[in-house]
Amino acid sequence: MHNLEELLMHELRDIYHAEGQLVKALPKMAKAAKNAELRTAFQEHTEQTKGQVERLKQCFEQMGNRVKGEPCEGMQGLIQEAQELMQEDAEDVVKDLGLLGAADKVEHYEISSYEGAVMMARMMGLNQVADLLQQNLAEEQETAKRMQRMVKPMMKEAASLGHEDEEMEGEEMEEEEEEV
Repeated sequence: MHNLEELLMHELRDIYHAEGQLVKALPKMAKAAKNAELRTAFQEHTEQTKGQVERLKQCFEQMGNRVKGEPCEGMQGLIQEAQELMQEDAEDVVKDLGLLGAADKVEHYEISSYEGAVMMARMMGLNQVADLLQQNLAEEQETAKRMQRMVKPMMKEAASLGHEDEEMEGEEMEEEEEEV
């Protein structure tokens, strides 16, 4: 890479590949989610991500480059973490919280990527490209906020699981003491 345009193209290819991976991963996350709101959020984000991929294609075209991705190892790692969570034997709400956390990491990775790309495009005077990227960024920011709104209720539910287990253990210990 010798100039800002080459760096921007590298970033766009990275983001394009990342979004393509998400189009495949999000339906799996939706299927694994037990919480209806979380499942719906993953399903809607899948459709939103498809629109983001289309905007990225427009960016390539406006810059006179062919649409091509470059392997995004960062997203591959984040998706791998989510896949590992989906394999865990856990209470539904705990697994859903794990998936929510994984999705939050993905959103922040995407937000960071788009922020840099928007800034580069603006500095280069590629305002149409910057506007398309800004649309994707705004969607990612809104999705991150949506995910954050789901955390507290799910945390409360998960926290009550621990208390139920402790109460049951306490009752079992009391029963054992009575038997002795």
